[in-house]
Amino acid sequence: MTASSLHPVLSRVTTRIRERGASTRAAYLARIDQLAARGPAPDRLGCANIAHAVAALPAHDKLRVVVEKAPNIAIVSAYNDMLSAHQPYERFPALLRAEAARLGATVQVAGGVPAMCDGITQGQPGMELSLFSRDVIAQATAIALSHDVFDGALLMGVCDKIVPGLLIGALHFGHLPCVFVPAGPMPTGLSNKAKAAVREQFARGEVGRAELQAAESAAYHSPGTCTFYGTANSNQMLLEAMGLHVPNAAFIPPGTPARDALTRQALATVLGVTRRGARYTPIGRLVDERCIVNAMVALLATGGSTNHLIHWVAVARAAGIIIDWSDFDELSAVVPLLARVYPNGSADVNDFQRAGGPPFVLRQLLDAGLMHADAMSVNDGGLAAACAPADACSGDQEVLRRADAPFSPTGGLRLLRGNLGRAVIKVSAVPQDRHVVEAPARVFESQEEVLAAFDGGEFTSDVVVVVRHQGPRACGMPELHKLTPPLAVLQGRGLRVALVTDGRMSGASGRVPAAIHITPEALAGGALAKLRDGDLVRLDAVAGTLNALVPEPEWASRVNATPSEDWLSEHAGGLGRGLFTHFRRHAGGAEQGACAW
Repeated sequence: MTASSLHPVLSRVTTRIRERGASTRAAYLARIDQLAARGPAPDRLGCANIAHAVAALPAHDKLRVVVEKAPNIAIVSAYNDMLSAHQPYERFPALLRAEAARLGATVQVAGGVPAMCDGITQGQPGMELSLFSRDVIAQATAIALSHDVFDGALLMGVCDKIVPGLLIGALHFGHLPCVFVPAGPMPTGLSNKAKAAVREQFARGEVGRAELQAAESAAYHSPGTCTFYGTANSNQMLLEAMGLHVPNAAFIPPGTPARDALTRQALATVLGVTRRGARYTPIGRLVDERCIVNAMVALLATGGSTNHLIHWVAVARAAGIIIDWSDFDELSAVVPLLARVYPNGSADVNDFQRAGGPPFVLRQLLDAGLMHADAMSVNDGGLAAACAPADACSGDQEVLRRADAPFSPTGGLRLLRGNLGRAVIKVSAVPQDRHVVEAPARVFESQEEVLAAFDGGEFTSDVVVVVRHQGPRACGMPELHKLTPPLAVLQGRGLRVALVTDGRMSGASGRVPAAIHITPEALAGGALAKLRDGDLVRLDAVAGTLNALVPEPEWASRVNATPSEDWLSEHAGGLGRGLFTHFRRHAGGAEQGACAW
C-alpha cells in the first residue's frame, strides 16, 4: 500500500507522531544500532563470562554456543500456575528445547517475570500494586536479558500488565529480535452475559454468595485466558497487529496440537530474524511509528481495553516514540468498530476467533487504508501474512463485520476535556442515550465508600459518582471494577448514572458511562480535588467534554481537598505496598503512561 492510499487521518496522525518524537526516536535508534554492531557474544565476552552462561547446558549445546556459535535464544516467561492464562507455559520450555535441537540452535530460560492476576486482586489491597507491576515486569525482563549472550528472545506472557511490561523491557534491548508466544484462551464456560447478570443479582441482594461463587467458577474454570475481551485479550490483538506474533497465534486454545505447532513456529520465526537468519529484524526497529499506530487502530476497531491508553503510551515511549490521548481520539473518529465481543456484545473471544478473529479484522482495516501495510513484522510477508484473504467473510455478523458495514462508524474510545482535566471514556458498550449525563456529584475517596453508600440505599436520584485520589501517585491507580455491578443496577432502575475518577476501570468496562484516568490526578493538583457533593457535573461523550458546572469565580477560589494522613498511611504500607513508595512518588501522569522510569 502506498502512502497515498492511506486514510488521510491515519497519515496525518502518523506524521505528527513521527515529528513529535523525532529527536527521542533518533537517539533510541542510534543506541540500538551501536549495540547491534557488536560481534557475537562468544567472541565478545570473556571466557569466564561464557563459561558461566553455558555451565548448566548439556555438552552438545555448549559446543553449539561456544564453538559453532549457533543462535542462542532467550526465553523470558511469566509462567506461574496460579494464573490460568499462564499455567500452560509450564511445558513450553521443554517443547522449545526439543525444537531448538532439531533446528541446530539452543534456548535458555533467561528469567521469569512476576505475573499477578487482576481478577484475584479486584477490590483488594493487592490491586494497588497492579499498575506498577508492569514496570517491575519490564525491569525483570531487562535483568533476564542483561546477561547479553542472546541472539533473540521469545517472550511468554498474556495478561494485563505482563505483555506491556515484557514489551517495554524488550524495547530496552531493542537490538534483539523478539517474538511473543501466547498461550491461548480457556474454553467457553458460563457466558459473560450470564455472569454479569448474577453479579448484578448479588448486588441487588437477590442471590447469595454461594450462587455468585458458582457462577464465577463456571465462568473461570480451566487453564487459559479469561474469555471476555478485556486487557489480556486486547494485548493479544495488538501484538497480532504489530507483527510480533506468529500469524493467528492469539486465540488458539492451550493444550492442542495447533498451539504446540504455533509455539514451535515461534522459535523458527525468531531464528529467521536474527543476524544469522534471512532478514534481521530487531524489535527496536520493528516497533516504529507505523507499528504503534497499527496497534492503536486495532484497539479502536475491536473496542479494546481502556488500559491500553496508558500502557501503549509507555510502550511507545520505550521505543523513543511519543503518543498521547489526542492521537487515539483523532483515530477513533475514523476507525470503524468491527467487533462485538463482551463487554461490547455477548460473544467471547472463542466466538471472535470462530467468526474470523484477528486475520479478518486486519484484512478489513488494511483494505480500508486504516493500517500501514508496509510496517515491519517478524513474519515473512509483513502484515499481509497475518491477514485473511481479501474475499473473506465474517463467520458471524453479530460478532464481526466488514469495514464498509461496521457496528459503528467510529471507534469505541473518546477523549474528554474540560475544567476537570483530561479523561477517556469507552463508549462502545454504553447505550446511545447514556452518552450524555448531567447530574449532581457524590464525592468519594475509595470504591469501598461507594459500595457502602449503595448498600445503605443512599442513591435514589440521578448521580455522578466521583472517586478521586485513585491515581498513580495516590495509591497506584487501581481498577475500580467492583463498582460496575452496583452502578449498572442503578442505571437499570432508570437513574442517569456516571462514574468520574482518576483511577482505572477494568478492561471489561461496561455499559455505565465512565470518565476514567483523569489527569492531572487529584493528588497531583488536579481539579478533581475541587469537587464537592452536590456540584453539577456534565459528562458529554458526544461533544467530548467533562465539566463541573460551577461558576468560574467560585471554581477558581476553591482549595483542593487532600486525603487524610490516615488514608495516605493505609495506602502506603502493608501487603507489600510499602515497597512501591518509589513508584508512587515518581510516577508520571496517566497520559504519559504512568511510568516510574
